[in-house]
Amino acid sequence: MRTLRIATRGSALARWQAEHVRTLLEALDYRCEIEIITTSGDRGNRTPTAEITGKALFTKEIEDALLQNAADLAVHSLKDVAIEMPAGLVLGAVPTRDDPRDAIVSRDGRSLDELLPGSRVGTASIRRRSALRAARQDLEITTLRGNVPTRVRRVTDGDVDAAVLAMAGLRRLQLAEGALPIDSATIVPAPGQGALAIQTREDDPEVQGAVERIDDPAVHAAVLAERAALLGLESGCAVPIGAHCWRNGESLALSVAVYAIDGSRTLQTTLPVDPAVPTEAGRSAAQELERQGANELILAALAAANTEGV
Repeated sequence: MRTLRIATRGSALARWQAEHVRTLLEALDYRCEIEIITTSGDRGNRTPTAEITGKALFTKEIEDALLQNAADLAVHSLKDVAIEMPAGLVLGAVPTRDDPRDAIVSRDGRSLDELLPGSRVGTASIRRRSALRAARQDLEITTLRGNVPTRVRRVTDGDVDAAVLAMAGLRRLQLAEGALPIDSATIVPAPGQGALAIQTREDDPEVQGAVERIDDPAVHAAVLAERAALLGLESGCAVPIGAHCWRNGESLALSVAVYAIDGSRTLQTTLPVDPAVPTEAGRSAAQELERQGANELILAALAAANTEGV
């Protein structure tokens, strides 16, 4: 078989993820090389319009490389991958998932419940900001951007009292010491958080056959359920929605939450998941949340995002 060209971003976390997939494939005797590609998100082109429309800021150029046959597969953080992929590309595999929860990193090692009133907590995620307000109205929530090491350093330097990040990213970069996971019922993780997406061309069965060997079927089913809920709610990254599918005994369960951006309301539902047709649970969860009034919260979040962009 030919050498597999793995496309990825150049951040420390993205490189770790690509190297992890490379290790998995090379253990099965495939030859691999990594191609670093700079994306719009890496260049800082995060316009409000792009966020609202769900444009894949961290994946577009990588997907273009796949479509142009400049790479054979791509490795992404699954939560960064648009629900509807470009024609010709498929989600070829989802390896075993890391911890999907969010985590809090604070200067004095306090948990979310232990933070002092008025503490400044940083995050760039609308979902995390809204869920934090729902959990702790007495905190000051501020925007904190940058890669994972930068955000951790901002806490250490005292720019903020704490930051909320993905536990998986902290673990992968060996920055999890002192980080405390937040219960997924308190802040429902982003769809696909902690999971890797291996993207391939639909018309390349040779590569698809290779990556399928490192696919975790249970995790793949779980993330399909999560992403189906997001699709059903017709929402992008400008809306505070969490979706988390986990093993519940011998079966799977899906929890989906929609937060009001000011933390005043949280709509949530939990449903069983049939691994054979996981997207059905996602669609059903979206319908249930719509019955609860999710559209009102979604429209309010989109209006707020539009206002911020003016």
